[in-house]
Amino acid sequence: MNLNQLETLITISKTMSFRKAGELLNLTQPAVSAQIRSLEEEFGTILIDRNQPVTLTDSGKLFLEHAERILRTVEDLKQRLADLSQTPQGHIHIGTTTSIAMQILPRVLFYFQDQFPLIKTTIHSMTSSQIMASVDNGSVDIGISYLYEKYPSLEASVLYYDTFELIVSTSHPLSRYSHISIEKLRNLPFIMLSPETAGRRFVDQVFKTYDINPQIVMELSSSEEVKRMVELNLGAAIISKLSVVNDLDHGTLKMVKVDELDITHPVGVVYKSGRYLNSAMHQFLQDLKGMPETQFLGSE
Repeated sequence: MNLNQLETLITISKTMSFRKAGELLNLTQPAVSAQIRSLEEEFGTILIDRNQPVTLTDSGKLFLEHAERILRTVEDLKQRLADLSQTPQGHIHIGTTTSIAMQILPRVLFYFQDQFPLIKTTIHSMTSSQIMASVDNGSVDIGISYLYEKYPSLEASVLYYDTFELIVSTSHPLSRYSHISIEKLRNLPFIMLSPETAGRRFVDQVFKTYDINPQIVMELSSSEEVKRMVELNLGAAIISKLSVVNDLDHGTLKMVKVDELDITHPVGVVYKSGRYLNSAMHQFLQDLKGMPETQFLGSE
């Protein structure tokens, strides 16, 4: 068994095709087949059902788990050896929400990549709950998310505090108000974030507390999508204040204060407890946690 064979099996599991796997790995289809056949002979089991579409057998699924673990161990070893040079380098996978990715990370990453050009970053946009799960299972290295729940297996540090605010279009009837009570939101058409997002869970909780059954006309997965629909005056919305700073400055949206929504929400960085931090992760976490809150809240 060699690492190339493991990479081939993993690629087949993603593409479900010997031909596509060969194209991605720059191998001929017979070479791909030979590598898998060699693994099957060595371990005395069938790993892949070659009927169309190609699928992993139960043995193949079990083998895949261990193959991925072996390759992660090898990458970890490579990084530890590279760390001996004392030059921060490596690849960081960051999981974060769409609004944080668009509003906060540009400032952070511009500074970071200018200071440490050998460190590469990949951003994965997902919900807060997905971020926590992904950091926990190792599919992303670092998460930047709303910190609503404590996870025993994760380390967390607060970076700044955000609020969720009512926003409407400039032609909406409520746009003439600067401040309203939550009772004004009854029977109001709403554009909502999808139920699995942190913002939506907060809004649902507030509405439940005040026995408000919102009229939901649309559900969208990101604040950016919500803002565009609100601009078209298709409904009101409650989303992150930081995500609408530029829109308020440009006069395309109006924020209306609602006292019952005036609750601060911690946004922070999370990573796996006890995990080995390569030089890239260590440097990123050190710099991120050392930044003043104004670095995140400053104007674009």
